[in-house]
Amino acid sequence: MPSLKALLRGMLVAAMLAAGSAHAELNIEIVGGGASRHAISVLPFKDEGPTQGNLTPVIRNDLALSGAFRLIDPSAVANVPFEPADIRYPLWQAAGAQSIAIGKVESAGGGQIKISFRLMDASQRKQLTGGEFTVTPDRSRQVAHAIADMIYEAITGQKGFFNTRLTYVLKSGRNFALQISDVDGQRSQTILRSTEPIISPSWSPDGRYIAYVSFASQKPVVWVQDLATGQRRAVANFKGSNSAPAWSPDGSRLAVVLTTSGNSQIYIINAAGGSARRLMYNGGIDTEPAFSPDGSMVYFVSDRSGNPQIYRVPVNGGDAQRVTWEGSYNVSPKLSPDGKTLVYIRRSAGNFRVMSQDLATNDSRQLSDGSYSERPSFAPNGRMVLYSSDAGGQSVLYAATADGSSKVKLAVLNGDVQDPAWGPFNNP
Repeated sequence: MPSLKALLRGMLVAAMLAAGSAHAELNIEIVGGGASRHAISVLPFKDEGPTQGNLTPVIRNDLALSGAFRLIDPSAVANVPFEPADIRYPLWQAAGAQSIAIGKVESAGGGQIKISFRLMDASQRKQLTGGEFTVTPDRSRQVAHAIADMIYEAITGQKGFFNTRLTYVLKSGRNFALQISDVDGQRSQTILRSTEPIISPSWSPDGRYIAYVSFASQKPVVWVQDLATGQRRAVANFKGSNSAPAWSPDGSRLAVVLTTSGNSQIYIINAAGGSARRLMYNGGIDTEPAFSPDGSMVYFVSDRSGNPQIYRVPVNGGDAQRVTWEGSYNVSPKLSPDGKTLVYIRRSAGNFRVMSQDLATNDSRQLSDGSYSERPSFAPNGRMVLYSSDAGGQSVLYAATADGSSKVKLAVLNGDVQDPAWGPFNNP
């Protein structure tokens, strides 16, 4: 059974050896679930040519990604309405549609377009939601995500997450790239390139900054980068290793792992840098901190019981409490936005799987398949879990519903993706 020290070493080696393309794209592929999905048809919007394919295809992909919808092919029905009065409801009901999204695009003058949409209930024949957006054509993708958010909320009662972003690390040859993208993988941007490893990206609560670990100075150093300006600063560059940054819920502090005292231990520092306060004192290895949503607790991984397990401790210090009891190897904790559920990686029979644990009952369920998964994180509404996993000999992104009923693959072409993290609702 590998020690936690071996686990940490393995994480760094994996970061340095992963191969892939820094120009990969993501495509949504449904790989599980479907029985309880809401059946919807998103019809082509009238005159959507100026949006250059960034409207109905984006809406459809978003809804498919969520795992909550089953898309009804519009070509299966001989009715292509653009207004509610033109909908032939019996035909759509016969095709199995529970709701229908329709819309149109019109010129608004001054180089702008007006995008209108309506979501109609097929059985009650009434509007569930709708809206109008006047934008330049290059903003149509954002409008599509906003429409998908409105549809998602109207059907599920939960806030949509399609205007959020992802971050992950790609490697091509000897070059590492820290990237951000839309939740569907499009509009990817490289915010940092390096010939040395980049690991553990973490979003600030306001979505403005990303903290990460860079080996550019030949040792791990924690940096914080402003996504708007590109400016960055080293916030943890103490003697030894500096790693595993995690933001406090108010964005004012970071939990980091330092080896200034010998073994890896958790410290709290100001997000702008400065001195570090050690959180606990023990002879074991503590790593991978994660704040609870209310900021009162820090969850972490420790080998103090002999094998890697997840614990929690008050943010101001105190006695640590063990959280995971099933299995002999549990790492990479992340909390749901409501603080009720913990996701993490469990090794069982040589396989590394994403687990979800109810913190009130301690009941757990497996979310991922395959032999190796890593770095789970929640969507900001808590309804999905992002992680990377092996598929066909390469590492790709998956998103599973939090209850384990469905999952989708965000297939990365020509490369591996590592250390994914789902961003907050805030999208500057």
